[in-house]
Amino acid sequence: MGPTACGKTRIAVELAQQYPVEIISVDSALVYRGLDIGSGKPDLATQALAPHRLIDIRDPASPYSAAEFRQDAIAAMQEIVTNGRIPLLVGGTMLYFKALRDGLASLPAASPDIRRQIEALAAAEGWAAVHARLVAVDPVAGARIHPTDPQRLQRALEVYEMTGIPLSEHHARQDPGQARDLPCELMFMGMVPKDRARLHMLIEARFRTMLEQGLVDEVKVLWERSDLHSGLPAIRSVGYRQVWDYLDGTDSYTGMVDKAIAATRQLAKRQLTWMRSWTPMQELACDLQVNNGDEDGNIVKNALKLLSLNAIY
Repeated sequence: MGPTACGKTRIAVELAQQYPVEIISVDSALVYRGLDIGSGKPDLATQALAPHRLIDIRDPASPYSAAEFRQDAIAAMQEIVTNGRIPLLVGGTMLYFKALRDGLASLPAASPDIRRQIEALAAAEGWAAVHARLVAVDPVAGARIHPTDPQRLQRALEVYEMTGIPLSEHHARQDPGQARDLPCELMFMGMVPKDRARLHMLIEARFRTMLEQGLVDEVKVLWERSDLHSGLPAIRSVGYRQVWDYLDGTDSYTGMVDKAIAATRQLAKRQLTWMRSWTPMQELACDLQVNNGDEDGNIVKNALKLLSLNAIY
């Protein structure tokens, strides 16, 4: 696991070339077809070299949940283990890692009507108002969820409005013994950048490269579909949300670029904050040099050393 733009895919592909591992994507954007450039999805050549499971498995009109990820990931892990190989879960969607390890509380399905009410509140008063409402009814979830994280804000408030019970209380009731249904032992390795400023530079450079590769045209194809809208989780993905607003005419091109870069940096910050609280986790320091074969080799060697010390590989 690691923050966006830290080179997780590059290292995973290198590991897959040398050792009997099969990659399972842990990314809430990569599951959607048509979200390629902006999600940083491995290209077809990379996927041919090192196939990734749980990529392109859902149309963006149909939301994909953490519970579905857990079910699909466990099935993929079981198949890989049965074939005598090692599952290598790679990504930055920390909620998915948590769902896999700890399970999920039994929660109601989404309510389109309540979601529309929450979206109307956000449109009229901003997501800060949604966050304030959540803090009033569920201070524990309100403290945990950032005001700039609309997807999680909406879900937390939706659960309360549907059940009258705070999301945090639902989570407190979940079965703590969820690891028993996993087909293998889990070991978590986190890629931790040594230089936060360097990470910020890479995030900006990567987004500008995505624009050069045709990100706006990619989003326009989605934007022109009558069955997609800005409230869907796929469209709320970082980068896609900002380009969508630009196509809607609610933001300028320059404003879109600035907001997308800022949102991606905020995402990386949240990912690193989550990783700091994640235990146990073996840390893989990385200096984020682009296409640095020596550094990549060192990370791979360190990963293998950790696996060997923990008697998993």
